[in-house]
Amino acid sequence: MTSEPLRPHYHQFSHSLLSLAILTVAIYLGQDILVPLAMSGLVAVLLRPVEDRLIRLGMHKVIAISLALLLAIIIVAGVTIILSMQLSDFADDLPKIRQNLADFFSDAKRWVRREYNVSYRQQEQYLKKAQAQTLDSLQSPDTLGFITGPLGTLTLVPIYVFLLLYYRTMLLHFVVVLFAEKHTNNVREVLGEVKSVIQSYMVGLLIETACVAALNSVGLLILGVQYSILLGIMAAILNLVPYIGGLVATVLTVIITFSNNPETSIILGVVIVFLVVQFIDNNVLVPLIVASKVRINALVSIVGVLIGGALAGVSGMFLSIPAIAILKVIFDRVESLRPWGVLLGDQTPEEAGSNLFRLPKRRRKPKVDEISA
Repeated sequence: MTSEPLRPHYHQFSHSLLSLAILTVAIYLGQDILVPLAMSGLVAVLLRPVEDRLIRLGMHKVIAISLALLLAIIIVAGVTIILSMQLSDFADDLPKIRQNLADFFSDAKRWVRREYNVSYRQQEQYLKKAQAQTLDSLQSPDTLGFITGPLGTLTLVPIYVFLLLYYRTMLLHFVVVLFAEKHTNNVREVLGEVKSVIQSYMVGLLIETACVAALNSVGLLILGVQYSILLGIMAAILNLVPYIGGLVATVLTVIITFSNNPETSIILGVVIVFLVVQFIDNNVLVPLIVASKVRINALVSIVGVLIGGALAGVSGMFLSIPAIAILKVIFDRVESLRPWGVLLGDQTPEEAGSNLFRLPKRRRKPKVDEISA
């Protein structure tokens, strides 16, 4: 029996691109179903050690899963209560904030009229036009879906987490028997590595978020910024969205701080605090806590976050990094997909000790007297 001839390289490359395109379209069309399932999968992997510990203590599987899920709900509820207490104080100061913003806009209008010779009536027309466009966008069905989407996700996630933990062995068995028997060991290794990567990423992400929230809150408290704890926790939560969340958190904090205390020194101090925290986060916390297992280069991370946002909004941005990490584990294990794993990784050829891109040294031509000798 003759062996099957190897496919040409361009066939493999085109099939890989086609598979990625089909996967992208499937995520875009089925995001309402896939996004809650993916988030539930991350939480289920995170809660799996807690469930396993409770089962070892002699508890029934259903009770262990329920207690692990209850613990997660209590933690989320505690953070929500802290934020709600801060938000109630923030709501009490809304009239003062509105007055400060009104004074700022009045000064801004006078400055625009003086510097650019734009009358107050023209400025009012521009503002009304912008306000009308904003209201139209807020009243659109897309915005309604953006607001109600997270509520629906929060409702489905606990149910999905319970079912994923309960049927975990059946789902893993399905993945194993989906491939030929000769690939069983390789599939088991991939599943084990995916589990390790996701657990490491989720635990590291929680520790990183707690550290960033503490650093932000302490820095803002030292500056005497109002709602320091609220702003610090909100900035840490926004920081869960890689690269983009930190910028949004800084802008939002500066706006809220300016509306309460428009002193230039305070605003500058807030920016410095967030820059220092971001520097510590990117150069200390992420490499030591989060990136020990998730080895993805920055270029792919940024592009992946943008693609995730285009496909599934904020949830897609958050899920993009663990999704890329899972793909890298799979790519590294499949012979035909290893070049894609190299593309996603952060190890350059120089770091790997490869001389692939080194130009050969030019050989020295022997002199005439050396030849004659």
